[in-house]
Amino acid sequence: MRIMAIDLGDARTGLAVSDPLGMLCGEAWTVKEWNMERLADLICDEARAREVQTLVLGLPRNMDGSEGPRAEKSRAFREMLTARTEIPVVLWDERRSSVEAHQILHLNGRREKKHRATVDAVAASLILESFLGSPAGAAESGI
Repeated sequence: MRIMAIDLGDARTGLAVSDPLGMLCGEAWTVKEWNMERLADLICDEARAREVQTLVLGLPRNMDGSEGPRAEKSRAFREMLTARTEIPVVLWDERRSSVEAHQILHLNGRREKKHRATVDAVAASLILESFLGSPAGAAESGI
């Protein structure tokens, strides 16, 4: 069972798809699209092409658990996705995923200006790995 994670951004969005068994991150990439309608269509097309059975959309929460404007944007985007596909869309707490992605890239010698697009893909893979390692993710993948 393939699962796709989405790290929603304003101009770039990170995507990560699991391996066919739904156990590991199989691939991750970034798409550049600022128009949310076109982005939703693109993600649905990518999900269908890869036979994804669950979409996991990052829900950015504040460190105290509260939600701000970015979380509202994710919730609205979830509605766009669910209107376009039968694939279930799960909101997933993504606190610190971008911070951790920056740290991973920095520790591997990537300079800030050169990894702006890569950080979104890494953040999506971290969201995916978090989901896959959870009881909810294990239930989705049938483990």
